[in-house]
Amino acid sequence: MPASTPIARSKTAAMTRVLDVVPRGYHRYITGTVQVEKAEALAQKFHARYGIGCTPAQRLTRKSKGIANAVLVMYWPETADRVEWLLLATDGNGLDGEVLRIVDASPRLTWLGYELVRHPARGRAVWTWRRTKEEMSDLHALVAFQAGQRHYAALAETLACISRQPGFHGVRAQSWSLLQEARRRGYSGALPQLFFVQKVSHGDRLALRA
Repeated sequence: MPASTPIARSKTAAMTRVLDVVPRGYHRYITGTVQVEKAEALAQKFHARYGIGCTPAQRLTRKSKGIANAVLVMYWPETADRVEWLLLATDGNGLDGEVLRIVDASPRLTWLGYELVRHPARGRAVWTWRRTKEEMSDLHALVAFQAGQRHYAALAETLACISRQPGFHGVRAQSWSLLQEARRRGYSGALPQLFFVQKVSHGDRLALRA
């Protein structure tokens, strides 16, 4: 199987991949941005150094030797001039040259404008994304202002924008609280539907040199 790593063209795809790998022990991280023309070279470098394109069998071998496994998550929209990247790694040796943080240590991992947290579900803790406290404070203030001024057309657009943000559990719960805030403040218009994130592809594969 040729070495490769997926390229996420949407925030939802990139954030979904993080939720898929963090529960499997990829809990150390470092983030950054890179110009589009240098993004492929960065991925090749990370594969040469940390094996981001390793197969499951190769990852088992690395783990048995005490070597950390790593994945690279790249948010690379078609029209972007810069790529947002997130390198996630398991415990183990081999990444001593990187200053890695822990995803649930303070401050929590915040990426692409969202914060990674855990919430209880069916008796266990499950990872999800939510908006930052700062963004939620701004949105509550905006909803309150538009409702107070009876700018209902603008408020309807604000609520529609809120509903279009990625429908992860944490984001969706916050969106619901904002919709209810609008109701409490006198907004009687139709509330937008909140959608669940569907299973999405992690992205097209970028071939890596062995």
